[in-house]
Amino acid sequence: MGCQRARCDGALPRFRNKPLVVVGGGDSAAEEASYLTKYASVVQLVHRRDALRASPIMAKRVLSNPKVRPVWDSVVEHVVGDDHNGVMGVRVKNIKTGQPSTLEATGMFVAIGHTPNTAFLQGQLEVDSKGFIVLKDRFRTLTSVEGVFAAGDVADPLYKQAITAAGMGCKAALDAERWLAENNVH
Repeated sequence: MGCQRARCDGALPRFRNKPLVVVGGGDSAAEEASYLTKYASVVQLVHRRDALRASPIMAKRVLSNPKVRPVWDSVVEHVVGDDHNGVMGVRVKNIKTGQPSTLEATGMFVAIGHTPNTAFLQGQLEVDSKGFIVLKDRFRTLTSVEGVFAAGDVADPLYKQAITAAGMGCKAALDAERWLAENNVH
């Protein structure tokens, strides 16, 4: 029970022709909600504001889809369900009125953006405008500092998946081992 990723789990039989919830208001949320309309009976898009932060094109696309129902000015308070039935609903609260309500849903997909946890680097490594560590070679894990390697979501603004992070971690370990051998640090 809990949160899912739309591309990984959205087509599961459990979600087909059932109501779903997507939490967020940016491009990621709009993309997840649009994708899930292929499978869900309705996608309830919960956002804490009264308008999406998504790009105008993405916002128009998702909000014009008849299967998307925006739930404005709201935050998730609790996922309703149990180990036997899984997710059965999502309790939300309207932040302007304080009014709680429960949305029927068999799944909740959280797409509230992914800010890489790189602030601690304080300029020691090159990062892009969104804070992702820049890799010198997209097929390797080398960073702007020799002997420092990066893997996972802090260096992957595109896929953001556990399986790709694990593969990248293996690449970083191999790159580090090779660097150590080349520099006679072993």
